[in-house]
Amino acid sequence: MTPKIDDISPAEWEVMRIVWTKGEVSSHDLISLLQQKRDWSDSTIKTLIGRLVKKALLQTTKDGRRFLYSATVAEGTAMDSNVQAMFANLCAMKRGQTLVNLIKELPLAQADITALQAVLADKAKTAPEMVPCDCLPDETQCETCEVNDHE
Repeated sequence: MTPKIDDISPAEWEVMRIVWTKGEVSSHDLISLLQQKRDWSDSTIKTLIGRLVKKALLQTTKDGRRFLYSATVAEGTAMDSNVQAMFANLCAMKRGQTLVNLIKELPLAQADITALQAVLADKAKTAPEMVPCDCLPDETQCETCEVNDHE
């Protein structure tokens, strides 16, 4: 079964983040760690784990009497897929400004900033003057994009 990366709920992301961080984790430890972060019952966490197994995002290994869980998808792959899916829903003309707003708000390490600067410098060499709006079919120019930013 193909993992359903684009179908992860916010609660399931919480589970996956712990699994990605730990690499492999027992159900007992996973429940304990999640309860330290969230006020969730054992049954809620077990339901979330079950959903992630069903979505093929977690694999189960039996180790004696306990179950160990590990991710079937790399964290970076899931994060990139999720962000790309979200940006696909935005007006192409406004994606750049959305990125600018995100960068202003997100804490970034010096290495992240250096990497961003390098990518942007390279991208600037071939970037068009303006990205066309893709809100309407047949590349029809969206008048509201230019006039009022879809407000």
